[in-house]
Amino acid sequence: MLPKEVTPRAIVEYLDQYVVGQDEAKRTLAVAVYAHYRKLSALERGEAIAKSNVLLIGSSGTGKTLMCETLSRCLAVPFVTADATSLAQTRYVNEEIEAILQRLVDKADGDARRAARGIVFIDEIDKLKASSGQANATSGESVQHALLKIMEGAPVKLGAERYIDTTNILFICGGAFVGLEKIMSRTHSFGFIATSETDNQTILDRLNNRVKPTDLFEFGLIPEFTGRLPVIARFSDLSKSMLVRIMSVPKNAIYHQFREVLRAEGVELVVAPLVFEQIAEIAIEYKTGGRSLRGIFEELMTPILYVVPDHPQIGRVEVASLFEAPRYFKRSASDPAAAERAAEKKD
Repeated sequence: MLPKEVTPRAIVEYLDQYVVGQDEAKRTLAVAVYAHYRKLSALERGEAIAKSNVLLIGSSGTGKTLMCETLSRCLAVPFVTADATSLAQTRYVNEEIEAILQRLVDKADGDARRAARGIVFIDEIDKLKASSGQANATSGESVQHALLKIMEGAPVKLGAERYIDTTNILFICGGAFVGLEKIMSRTHSFGFIATSETDNQTILDRLNNRVKPTDLFEFGLIPEFTGRLPVIARFSDLSKSMLVRIMSVPKNAIYHQFREVLRAEGVELVVAPLVFEQIAEIAIEYKTGGRSLRGIFEELMTPILYVVPDHPQIGRVEVASLFEAPRYFKRSASDPAAAERAAEKKD
């Protein structure tokens, strides 16, 4: 199912180009996905191997959805996202599940066989721990039961005499699980288990950070549902330095995107390091992780993009601080790009 060159290390290296930090989660997810598609190859040879779906735990804005989307591009498989909250807000859960799988088929250009080897990411799965209390809603526990069948594997009817088998679809669930840390602090108390101090501390740290099934039971997930998610990856909260890197380092970083936009206008954009730090500080204050970075940066760029297109003489824009007006510099009179843009404006 995967080319031989697609190894867990190769997957992580691809993710590193687009996702900042979360190294442990990257490795866990890369190994889980690699093993999943190798298992599919074994199934085609007639071997019986169980599927291992994945649970991602981390605060909002730490990169769970981004990592899954990037992973799907790396593997070139159909990928769709769904929101567990919307499943709990309807009485017709099975119809919503069918709609999710139909979108997966659509992403596979109508090829149900290819879709049956895709990835479905269900976000905010932690919101299914209790009833929403709305008259037209379904309890979170009922939704968990509804998802059990397709996560394990079953034929689902998508329309007139058309089915998709979910047995080989990889389901990745994600959620913030607010309050889980408090549960873990009460239930994790591992003692001395290694022969050297270094090994002992490493193993203890790993065990104390590991989410146990019983922790998820106490949080509100039913045992049957937890059992369908044997692989668990934890995402750490984003630090200020990580937020700065998110804006400027990845291939598709927002800074690179706007530099390309202005480069098409013949204008160089230069944003000082201080600006990224200031944006990161505001994002931390908002407590939304990386989600608010784009909005703040877009706000920074609004006055610049408003001015530049109407002034072909501008050749460079510098932003020294988030709280200072941008500085505009004229290009040299001998710059052919200036004359060309001026002529285009005149026409």
